[in-house]
Amino acid sequence: MAITVTDRQPVDRAEQILTPKALAFLEELHRRFAGTRNRLLEARQAKRDGVARTSRLDFLPETQEIRDGDWKVAEAPAALRDRRVEMTGPATPAKMAINALNSGAKVWLADLEDASTPTWANVIDAILNLRDAATGTLAFTSPEGKEYKLRTDAPLAVVVARPRGWHMPEKHLLIDGEPAVGALVDFGLHFFHTAKQLLLNGHGPYYYLPKMESHLEARLWNEVFVFAQDFLGIPQGSIRATMLIETIPAAFEMDELLYELRDHASGLNAGRWDYLFSIIKYFRDAGEEFVLPDRASVVMTAPFMRAYTELLVKTCHKRGAFAMGGMAAVIPNRRHPEVTEAAFAKVRADKTREANDGFDGSWVAHPDLVPTCREVFDAVLGERANQLDKQRPDVSVTADQLLDIASADGQVTESGLRLNLYVAVAYTAVWLSGNGAVAIHNLMEDAATAEISRSQVWQQIRNKSVLADTGNTVTRELVEKILGEETERLRTEFGDEAFRRYYQPASKLIAEICLSEDYTDFLTTPAYELVG
Repeated sequence: MAITVTDRQPVDRAEQILTPKALAFLEELHRRFAGTRNRLLEARQAKRDGVARTSRLDFLPETQEIRDGDWKVAEAPAALRDRRVEMTGPATPAKMAINALNSGAKVWLADLEDASTPTWANVIDAILNLRDAATGTLAFTSPEGKEYKLRTDAPLAVVVARPRGWHMPEKHLLIDGEPAVGALVDFGLHFFHTAKQLLLNGHGPYYYLPKMESHLEARLWNEVFVFAQDFLGIPQGSIRATMLIETIPAAFEMDELLYELRDHASGLNAGRWDYLFSIIKYFRDAGEEFVLPDRASVVMTAPFMRAYTELLVKTCHKRGAFAMGGMAAVIPNRRHPEVTEAAFAKVRADKTREANDGFDGSWVAHPDLVPTCREVFDAVLGERANQLDKQRPDVSVTADQLLDIASADGQVTESGLRLNLYVAVAYTAVWLSGNGAVAIHNLMEDAATAEISRSQVWQQIRNKSVLADTGNTVTRELVEKILGEETERLRTEFGDEAFRRYYQPASKLIAEICLSEDYTDFLTTPAYELVG
C-alpha cells in the first residue's frame, strides 16, 4: 500500500476509523478518481478565463436535449421525503452533533465542509461521531459532569453529510507522496464506516455535495457512488445526494447536474452566500455593473436572486427532486430579547417566502429556530410531506436575468467595507483555532461569510469603487488603514494571547489576499496551510 498517514492518533479511538481496510478503500478511490478530479479543476480555470474575456455565461447549447427531455430522478426513499426543516452544523465536537440530532429537525446537515475547520483531529472526530450516531451509541459528558445523549422520545434528525469540495486536499493522507483529495477522504471514511448500518436503520448514506461548477463534476460523483456501492456490496441507488447550487456556473446547469446523478439525486439547495461569493469570483474583472452593494443589503428578493431561486424550484419539481431553501443563521440572544425578536421576524418572513415559492424545506443554524421554520412550512404543506406537486410553469428565467447584478438595491459604503474586513479577520481567526462555525454579531457564520467579505474588498479595490457614505475611493491604502483599525479592535475584544495566536495571522492572511493583484480562489486553501 502506497498510502501514508502522517498522524495515526489525532484523537482517541482514531484507530477505529483509520483501519487497513478503510485506508485501502481510500487508496482505491484516489487511484480511480483523483486524475479526473484534477482535470475538472483545470477545466474550471479554463471556463473562468473565458468569462474574463466575455463577461458572459449562458445555458449550454450542447445539453439542450437534457433540458428539454422528459426524465425524472429516482423516487426518494421514505427517510428523505419530508425535509421541511434541516439543521446545519459541524459533526464535531460530539456535544454539537448530539444537539443537532436531538433538535427536532427532519434532517441534520452534518458539515465536514464550510462549518468545519479540516484539522486532522476534526476530520477523524467527525467520522467517529457520525459512526457512533449511526450505531446509536453517541454520547458525551462535559468536564462539569453534564451528560449529552441521543433522545429516545422522538425521532432523531436524518443525517446528510457534507464532504469537502473538490478543490480541497487532505495533507495528512499521502498517496504516492501526494495529498489525497479531501472530498474522497470525507466521503470514503463516512461511507465505509456507516453505509451498511444506516441502511439497517432504515436510512442510508446521504450526502450534500458542495461547490460544484459543472455537470461533469456531478458525473464524477456519480461514478464514485457507483464504485463505492459495488465495493461494499450494497444496492445501487442506496446513496442519495443533494447538490448545492452555490456557484454561478452551476445555476446554468441545474437540469444537467440532476441528470448526471439522476439515480442518486435527491435535490438541489439554494446556497445563497456562496452563490454571491461565486458571482464576485467569476465576474471580478467584468466592471462596475458586477460590483455588488454591501453584503448586508443584498436580499433574496433582489431580481437576480429571485431568478436563481425560482429557476431552482421549477427545475427540481419538474424532475421530481426536492428544492431546499437557504440558511437562517440567527443565533438567539437571551440578553437582548428585542434583537432576537426582530431577527426571528425576518427569519419567519424569509421562510414564508420560500414555502410559498414551492421550496420543500429550508435550513436553520440553531435549534431554537427549528419550531419557527417548521411552523411556516407546516402551514403551507399541511398533511403533505413536500411540494413536489407544485410545478412552476409560470417561471421562465433567462441568462440575462441570472446575471442582472446591477438590479440589486443598495450601495457600497465605508461602513460595509469596515464590516467586511472585521468579519473576514474574525472568522478566519476562529477557523485557524479549529472551529469553522463562528458566532459573529448574533449570526452563525461559516466560511461563505468570510469568502464573500474578502472578495468584495478585492473587487472594490480592483474597480476603484466610490464609497457612498464618505466619498472615498477604495484603494489598497484605504483598505490597509481600515484593516489595521479593525484588527486592533479585535485585539481589544479578544486579548493579547488570542490575538497573537490567531487574529494577527488571520489579519496578515486577509491583507495578503485582499491586496494581491491576483485573486485567491478560496480563502480556505491558504488558511489550510496554517492549521494542523
